[in-house]
Amino acid sequence: MKTYEQVLEKVELALAKGEYHYCIEFLLPLIESFPLSSKEGVNLRTILITALCGINKKEEAKELCKELLKSYDNKTRDNAKYLMEVIDSPEIKKPENWNIQLESDPSLSKRSLNSLRQKRDVLKKKKFINVTETPTGETKPFKEGFSLIIFLILLLLIPLLSGCVKVEDTLNLSELDSINNNLVIESKYIKKFPWQLKFEEKMKDIFPDAEIEQDESTFSLKHKNLNLEDTKQVLKITQNTAGELAGGSTNIEISTTQKNYIFFKKYFYSLDLDLNSIQGVKNLELIFKIIHPNKATLINKNNSNLKITKNLIIWNLNQGQKNSLEFSFWSINKLLIGISTILIITILAYLLRFYRFKLGTDLPQLPSK
Repeated sequence: MKTYEQVLEKVELALAKGEYHYCIEFLLPLIESFPLSSKEGVNLRTILITALCGINKKEEAKELCKELLKSYDNKTRDNAKYLMEVIDSPEIKKPENWNIQLESDPSLSKRSLNSLRQKRDVLKKKKFINVTETPTGETKPFKEGFSLIIFLILLLLIPLLSGCVKVEDTLNLSELDSINNNLVIESKYIKKFPWQLKFEEKMKDIFPDAEIEQDESTFSLKHKNLNLEDTKQVLKITQNTAGELAGGSTNIEISTTQKNYIFFKKYFYSLDLDLNSIQGVKNLELIFKIIHPNKATLINKNNSNLKITKNLIIWNLNQGQKNSLEFSFWSINKLLIGISTILIITILAYLLRFYRFKLGTDLPQLPSK
């Protein structure tokens, strides 16, 4: 009996030469010697299916695929399904001069593959190695210069990413007599620019009493309990200092008016930020947020840089132009409402006492002299 290595060597050589008939004739008598439960049996049956497809004997090739589908190994069944799909795929018509005509051996048609469907004993080996997957070869290291190129790319990206700076100023008008302002400068990629460090030092000198917090990537400056005039002054100084460091002059104008309606007041705010001289500062995001006590109404609703919610206005500022914002909101006159409430209660108490005394009581009265 020939060994598996001898059989495999001959059939692979026959397949390489295109001698499909010889491959089939050689394998048919020997295929039963290699059971389906072994890797050798699976490999030889796969080669036999390939040879049968080579001479267009698809039905017999499908019979062998059905046997492989009964295997207990998942990979073998998957490969058999793939082969079945390939066999059942429609043929593409090609010109006759593209094909090589091979004469079939009449003696081969006398043989049958029915002998392959004989009953077999219970398989003892349920799993075996799938040998249809061939190795892809040795893993090769990267060529010289690859690491250098990657290093240069990362080195160029660092200064680009480190330039993304977000400046956000939040003006809290929830209490009109006690206004809070919070300025936050955040470097999104850790590294700070020299102008940021200079700005931080100047803010510390100008506002020594303010709440200041800073770390490697952020700087926070908080002012609390300011009146309207002090708030305007703080915003002006901050704007002018930032403009000087950015290489240009900036200006902010805040005007407010109010209308009294006895128990209610309506406030009108107008803000103008002149950033015409600030141009070309890349990756700089400027955001101005305003928190108001009641729902605000925008005067100019066509500004796409504005986003308003119930108690918050988010204003994205543009460099190189004048940014304007106008809004209004209602407020309750708490002092007048308090005085009116006290006055009403006092009047009601006096009237109640007066009419109660006038009605008198049901108690007997002493005779008068």
